[in-house]
Amino acid sequence: MISIVIPNYNGEKNLKACLNSIREQVDVTYEIIIIDNASIDSDYEWVKVQPDIMFKQLSRNFGFSKAVNEGIKLSRGEYVLLLNNDTVLEPNFLKEIRQAIEMDHKIFAVSSKMISYQDRSIIDDAGDEYTLLGWTLKCGDGKPVEAYTKPREVFSACAGAALYRKSIFDEIGYFDEHFFAYMEDVDISYRARTYGYKNTYCPTAHVYHIGSATSGSRHNAFKVKLAARNNIYVPYKNMPWIQLMLNIPFLSMGYFIKWIYFTKKGLGKAYRQGFLEGLTGVWKIEKVPFQWKNSKYYLKIEGLLVLNLIKYVKEYIRSH
Repeated sequence: MISIVIPNYNGEKNLKACLNSIREQVDVTYEIIIIDNASIDSDYEWVKVQPDIMFKQLSRNFGFSKAVNEGIKLSRGEYVLLLNNDTVLEPNFLKEIRQAIEMDHKIFAVSSKMISYQDRSIIDDAGDEYTLLGWTLKCGDGKPVEAYTKPREVFSACAGAALYRKSIFDEIGYFDEHFFAYMEDVDISYRARTYGYKNTYCPTAHVYHIGSATSGSRHNAFKVKLAARNNIYVPYKNMPWIQLMLNIPFLSMGYFIKWIYFTKKGLGKAYRQGFLEGLTGVWKIEKVPFQWKNSKYYLKIEGLLVLNLIKYVKEYIRSH
């Protein structure tokens, strides 16, 4: 069974379409769990009375990480699908993504093919990569929907519509609630990699994504501040000290370039605030314990960070 966990915050306007698309799924058993972060746009009585939905409302807005953790703990399925409330699934979505994770017991997460809801001819996300500069790259963003048709390994699965193997959470831990929102999916995918697991992309699991339905826009002060802070947390938490020291020059370069980018967009102050909050707040982040037996995975990850940076530079040069 697949447990579908939907974190919700003031998302009633999109939730009905999302739920309807779930109920149109074929050849799969599932349960629906909605964790609401104290929304004020509705009393959600229409949801609470539906017998096939488990609805839990939190006392305040704890953010994405806390909400999905609550859902995972309530789940009864072998697999957990994290699903944004502003998504609509194709009828064979669950069947396809389940088949993808069943290909290998070492797969922790499977990223779906997220397609723009507004323009269904372009991709929104086809798996995420992470680079030496500390940047997360949305593969396929803005590319024709005909692209990215082959399954492949990715660094991270986008938690907006991704399937996870529940048993691995018990080994590596749950989503870090210090992140609140943004980059928490990169963090847990990175953590899984240090334990020897992998994350993949399923090109046949299609989902239509409105995007930024909760935060309001692609770039805003709230989102930029949180992402800047969490960009500090991810390498600090997941890299052994020697790897972190080795990569600091590249990470610093990446942070500086991002600051310039957001300053030009009028969001330099928000980025700077988030960056400083990240530097001063790392003390509360628990580092992933270093284990000699995982040395080969640290080396593999470092190689991927370098390779992904090279790929990014090549793509940038090609597009410019």
